[in-house]
Amino acid sequence: MSSNTAKSCLLLAGLGGFFVMVGRLVGGPSGMILGLGFGLMTVRWSYWFSAKLAIKSAHAIEVTAEQFPEYHQIMADLSQRAGIPMPRLYVAPNPQPNAFATGRNPKHAAVCINEGIISALTWEELSGVLAHELAHVKNRDILTGSIAAAIGTAISFVANMAMFFGGGETTKTVQTQWRPASSKWL
Repeated sequence: MSSNTAKSCLLLAGLGGFFVMVGRLVGGPSGMILGLGFGLMTVRWSYWFSAKLAIKSAHAIEVTAEQFPEYHQIMADLSQRAGIPMPRLYVAPNPQPNAFATGRNPKHAAVCINEGIISALTWEELSGVLAHELAHVKNRDILTGSIAAAIGTAISFVANMAMFFGGGETTKTVQTQWRPASSKWL
């Protein structure tokens, strides 16, 4: 098992454990079962659909060889030299120069470049960026990064739900009890 595969498994287990712990805090032993169910659904979703989420959040569209022949030619050459299948290619309508790779493995990978990087670099320069992204695919960094993003999303979700169901009373209590240390501020 590769190092990145082990990291991905550990992150997925941690994500599942996080929801079991939250379930325990919220609902006791029966909450743990609910947390386990929610954690398993989240882990499954993180593994199978994280690439689709990344592509959708970038508002990227898949491009053909007719639309971007240089992009396809560079990626076909780099993929062949790396000994991996060519990933699906996307372009995002963002002026920020950026590129990213996503997916669960080399067979289900995608590479996305923003319009900003297309206008900022030549195709020769862009081939270096694309080689970097393809290295993420080959080394399976893309799944680890996708799962880490899913963990961040899950933690944000739980925090937002806690604020929603908590009614913000903790914040109100802290604000009404706080007094400045010095009277010069009064």
